[in-house]
Amino acid sequence: MPPPRLVLPTPAGDPGSALRRSYLRLISLSSTPRHLDELLAVSLASGHYALDPAPATALLLRYASLRAPHAHLLLLFRAFPRPDRFLRNALLRSLPSLRPHLLFPCPDSFSFAFAATSLSSSCSSRGSGDAGAATAARALHALVVAAGFAEDTFVASALAKLYSKLSRGDDARRVFDEVPAPDTILWNTLLAGLSGSEALEAFARMVEAGRVQPDSTTLASVLRAAAEVANVAMGRCVHGYGVKCGLAEHEHVVTGLMSLYAKCGDMVCARCLFDRMEDPDLVAYNALIAGYSVNGMVESSTELFKKLAASGWRPNPSTLVAVIPVYSPFGHELLARCLHGFVVKARLDADALVSTALTTLYCRLNDMESARSMFDAMPEKTMESWNAMISGYAQNGLTEMAVALFQQMQALNVQPNPITISSTLSACAQLGALSMGKWVHKIIAKENLELNVYVMTALIDMYAKCGSIAEARSIFDRMDNKNVVSWNAMISGYGLHGQGAEALKLYKAMLDAHILPTSSTFLSVLYACSHGGLVDEGRTVFHVMTNEYKITPGVEHCTCMVDLLGRAGKLKEAFELISEFPKSAVGPGVWGALLGACMVHKDSDLAKLASQKLFELDPENAGYYVLLSNLYTSKKRYSEAAVVRQEAKSRKLVKTPGCTLIEIGDKPHVFMAGDHVHPQAEAIYSYLEKLTAKMIEAGYQPVTEAALYDVEEEEKEHMVKVHSEKLAIAFGLLSTEPGTEIRIIKNLRVCLDCHNATKFISKVTQRLIVVRDASRFHHFRDGVCSCGDYW
Repeated sequence: MPPPRLVLPTPAGDPGSALRRSYLRLISLSSTPRHLDELLAVSLASGHYALDPAPATALLLRYASLRAPHAHLLLLFRAFPRPDRFLRNALLRSLPSLRPHLLFPCPDSFSFAFAATSLSSSCSSRGSGDAGAATAARALHALVVAAGFAEDTFVASALAKLYSKLSRGDDARRVFDEVPAPDTILWNTLLAGLSGSEALEAFARMVEAGRVQPDSTTLASVLRAAAEVANVAMGRCVHGYGVKCGLAEHEHVVTGLMSLYAKCGDMVCARCLFDRMEDPDLVAYNALIAGYSVNGMVESSTELFKKLAASGWRPNPSTLVAVIPVYSPFGHELLARCLHGFVVKARLDADALVSTALTTLYCRLNDMESARSMFDAMPEKTMESWNAMISGYAQNGLTEMAVALFQQMQALNVQPNPITISSTLSACAQLGALSMGKWVHKIIAKENLELNVYVMTALIDMYAKCGSIAEARSIFDRMDNKNVVSWNAMISGYGLHGQGAEALKLYKAMLDAHILPTSSTFLSVLYACSHGGLVDEGRTVFHVMTNEYKITPGVEHCTCMVDLLGRAGKLKEAFELISEFPKSAVGPGVWGALLGACMVHKDSDLAKLASQKLFELDPENAGYYVLLSNLYTSKKRYSEAAVVRQEAKSRKLVKTPGCTLIEIGDKPHVFMAGDHVHPQAEAIYSYLEKLTAKMIEAGYQPVTEAALYDVEEEEKEHMVKVHSEKLAIAFGLLSTEPGTEIRIIKNLRVCLDCHNATKFISKVTQRLIVVRDASRFHHFRDGVCSCGDYW
């Protein structure tokens, strides 16, 4: 049990150096806090324990190393009426939180360095996003400057490392810049904390200055940075520099070179370096195994893993993380299960890195049950494990689960990082949950999280896909450093909202900013042209992509071009263009776009040809049968429509049921066609009857041509009247104040009648109604839709 408040007696005389050595030896041999308690009690009772800094400091450090409570350390420190600088520094080194009063009086460089190191260790265990640690780091930095130690390289190294642990690179650079003559250790600390391209630039400045000589640690950090950005040219320069300086043979430099070449796809060089090592250690094996895995060479990775086991090395967690086929999971399900079994047998399943790798693997195999089982079994969940599970849900379309897990993370007071935020915002974007996305946005501001380019881009994407294109543009304009993904997200957002002219304007601004467009850029622009009816502009963009930028069009680009021409009624040109596309790019999407255009322009002959291609390429998709059947029905070719429907029925194909989501407050409500399960169903249908009467007075006429042909016209009108989007809009009008904007999300393309009806609803109710369907946004105001009836 802890001792009472200690009041150490002043000894009658000096116990001598021999007695001091005895106490120091006994302190070092103590293996539990209980042993130290007994030793301290005996020394106090006998009066032999002198007020000597050496045994006092050793005792405090030994208590700290044995994880004694921090209160115990403070109690021991306060028992000494005149603690010297060594004892004070020992306490600063042992406490996880900053206590400024302990630094004074008379702090030295060790005082500040130990305080920074202790804070750095504590934030490593709590996560880099800890706001309290960031505040303490800034407070310590201020004390360093005030005490005149800002130019001390030892203190600066500790501070820079602390800021790097907190993912505050700008602050780390600020500390570095305050030192007029940084030494190699300070340079290494800076390089280790910078991102890939920044670290490479800093290394170039270091070599150019020529004031300090890089060491093997320097080269290892730079090689890691080069691997991070896959800059093999820079990596080869560093390799040559290492050979010239005699540093290339250091084991961790060789391992860094192996990792670099592997990351850049040059496994021949990586293997050559490995084979030249006389006695490769476990780290070298792990680097090469990871290289094979990253490059999809799963068999080579597995063979090397077997060689490692046969050579007598015991695989560690890093080995298992390297060999688990996270990057090439498909086709290796059996290997995944075998490795999972090996992990359990080796008792490494409790390791956070291994469990996270297996969680990620199962997520990529779409085995979400196994992934969640791994996640739930982790005794201590790291930030990486939370991110793996949340992003796994989001990437597999389980958006509600992703958001729910993020909410659970918040309830447990686990601090998210930029990756968590980006994954959760992606889920909100897929779900169309604007209120949830705004909640996440508030968390970013509340927790003072880093607004890096990935988080800002995720916010742009979320607001655009949730209907707030103005807010998306506002965030885009506030970004200081936009990458090509940021530009693509904003261009895509404009396309989604039918604002083709704005998308083209932004595309031109992107080129003026000397941002090199990617395949995704052109896809976003073509999509915007398609939904804005900008045929000539779309043709020009497609020509520029293929001829000037030499980008081979993929399935999505070709689908957009057929859709662009088909929507504009240029069916023949669209059909002829298909023959000019690369064969690999002509799939169900291309023919589906042509069939959809045939439906709009009532070309049954070309529709039949397109549908035949679709039935061959994607025979299990019921939607194509429905489109063709509806086209025949609209032209009163009922017998042919019946044949198509019968074919779908014989194949037991089921059309995806339409559903519509609306958020009232923070609660989502989902409606199906003819739905009566909602608690307010009776009121909704009653209100819809009255609303329909007002619409008819305003000139609305139901469009029934897509309804089943073998029922009476009156029944057709009733069928289209109870479509899910009409029920959702009626509920929204009932549940909100006059003038409030209504937002709904439809999982399928909005039908002609619902589109027409929503225009009339916006007019008679004087409401803005925003509808997101399977392909785009529609903004209905005063009887007009933003799409210009072009969707």
